[in-house]
Amino acid sequence: MSRRLLGFVIAALWLAVLGSAAGVVYVKHQARMLFVELERLSAERDRLNIEWGRLQLEQSAWSAHGFVEQVASRQLRMTIPSATDVKIIQP
Repeated sequence: MSRRLLGFVIAALWLAVLGSAAGVVYVKHQARMLFVELERLSAERDRLNIEWGRLQLEQSAWSAHGFVEQVASRQLRMTIPSATDVKIIQP
């Protein structure tokens, strides 16, 4: 091989090494950014799961018979009718 050809090969290999090093740095940076985004989304998912659990507990409390009866009697002033006030209609 001539010295000139050897110089071109070494320069090409040097550029290939620099290019691959820049590619590795870029890919590693992208991977870190994606990992940070994944962690943020995981934290958001956990927060939303906690909120969903709280809403389910609240819904079960609102639909409990005792709570409904309490709201009906206190806020709506509803009372249970006496047996004489109840009329049964049959077809």
